[in-house]
Amino acid sequence: MNDAAGPVVVVLDEQRDVEIDTECWHRLASRALVSSGVMSGELNLIFVDEAAMTRLNRRHMGKRYATDVLSFPLDGSPSVDSSTPEFGETLIGDVVVCPARAAAQARDHEGQRGHDGSLEDELALLIVHGVLHVLGHDHYDTATTDRMQSCEQALLRQHHRA
Repeated sequence: MNDAAGPVVVVLDEQRDVEIDTECWHRLASRALVSSGVMSGELNLIFVDEAAMTRLNRRHMGKRYATDVLSFPLDGSPSVDSSTPEFGETLIGDVVVCPARAAAQARDHEGQRGHDGSLEDELALLIVHGVLHVLGHDHYDTATTDRMQSCEQALLRQHHRA
């Protein structure tokens, strides 16, 4: 599942709550990476159930509930810098998505920034959001939130809502 001359995206569906179109989400993650300037490296996109997401959220974030998406930049770097010579051999990171949480909250986002309230739109948003986190984006204040949401919407318009 690798587009020619681009990053490798490995998609794993480790849950049975929601049917996942792994090819669709592979394409979206790959295109989001390339549009963000990432031309090589490897990203894992993993779909898990609520129990697994609760364990991950507790272990890594100290929270005792299932969240919708978690991102883990790899190789000890808080962000990926595609300008460095060693970037080609980089494990970019992991994006872990909980489709059951996405299904539960999709309707809550209807009408927000082009979201139609569907599970498909929610999964697309979470995948792009997770990819951007792996690439160093964050939302810890108004400026970083605005910048990240702008990037999310541009990627979703270009690769999901086109």
